[in-house]
Amino acid sequence: MARNRVVITGLGAVTPVGSRKDNFWNAVMEGKSGVDLISRFDTSAFKTRIGAEVRDFEPKAFGIAPKNAKRMDLFTQYGVAAASLAIEDSGLQLEAYNDRIGTMIGTGIGGLMTLEQEKKRLIESQNPSRVSPFLIPMMMPNAVNAHVSIMHKLTGTSPCIANACATGVYTLIYATKDVALGDFDVIIAGGSEAILTEIAASSFANMKALSRRNDDPKRACRPFDKDRDGFVIGEGAGVLIIESLDHALARNAKIYAEIVGYTTNTDAYHITAPDPNARMVKKAIRDSLQMAGLEPKDVDYINAHGTSTPLNDKAEASAISEVFGDYRVPLSSTKSMIGHLIGAAGAVEAVTCALAMEKQIIPPTINYETPDPEMDVNVITEPTPAELNIVMNNSFGFGGHNAVMILKRYQG
Repeated sequence: MARNRVVITGLGAVTPVGSRKDNFWNAVMEGKSGVDLISRFDTSAFKTRIGAEVRDFEPKAFGIAPKNAKRMDLFTQYGVAAASLAIEDSGLQLEAYNDRIGTMIGTGIGGLMTLEQEKKRLIESQNPSRVSPFLIPMMMPNAVNAHVSIMHKLTGTSPCIANACATGVYTLIYATKDVALGDFDVIIAGGSEAILTEIAASSFANMKALSRRNDDPKRACRPFDKDRDGFVIGEGAGVLIIESLDHALARNAKIYAEIVGYTTNTDAYHITAPDPNARMVKKAIRDSLQMAGLEPKDVDYINAHGTSTPLNDKAEASAISEVFGDYRVPLSSTKSMIGHLIGAAGAVEAVTCALAMEKQIIPPTINYETPDPEMDVNVITEPTPAELNIVMNNSFGFGGHNAVMILKRYQG
């Protein structure tokens, strides 16, 4: 059976360093850090007091009516905003009900902020009647899909993938499969997250996953650096328009890149820690290359998962070193600037990859100062012009979920 070629035709991002693709890209090129002291709640008793917040976010600026915003968790607001930006960027005309267009916007955790707020309300009031009737629809993981579908009259598929930190790339891969098979012409896909809450910050800190560089927030997230001490919680959303090439050409759409290879698999090793041998990560990289008909030396740039945790970076670096051998493929980590957006991370990083390919510039990793002698990787620390024809996007998550996607520069 012939498969459709699949392309990316629209980009939307809501991030700690800027929303809208141009604002986001300019901040990345400047090496701007979105990490700072958390302002959303009192952190005086917390081991980690830093995070990457989306500041000055106004839902109405993205077409979300105030009444509707009150009935959405923040992760839903971010996802709806990013989807609207991606749709606008793509030039899609969505004026009638359309069952050939679907949504696939996942989340790692969902409406934790609303759940925490309503639990506090119940405890403080001791009155069950005070709990919001909108709690369940606000916290459910599929809320972004639901609101985007309603807002834009999309009656196609709308599954919600929740694969922890690999969610964003998982959604893009499964959206690509649906479009490649011809089940849908377009899928609006990505991830959204907003878990800068007391309960999440406490739990991540207690598992010793977070950086404690509270006195120097801007330099806290340092992927692959010898002095890395944990990740920084971020928030935001990334959404891309995944479209069949024929459909895109028929409407004369701008094409950012073609999706030519992808793989998902599972470590089956540990609920939070990566397999130190990175066996399945290596396989995911090799299998995605094989699907695309490429050799390791064909890859011009990798946007690494690069969380800034000791174990995760080491496992990813070892996988890259083994698969790519003597070829020191350039790589960087967007998380160094925006923190770890959990379920939105891979999608925002896919936006980065598409823009890097459009601009022909490798984005930087900030805070990489001291190379780790146990990791032999080529970390790019400044915006670097390069011929980018093939770009790889790595994304790995708690539970051992691995996703690798390969983009190719579209040239007809």
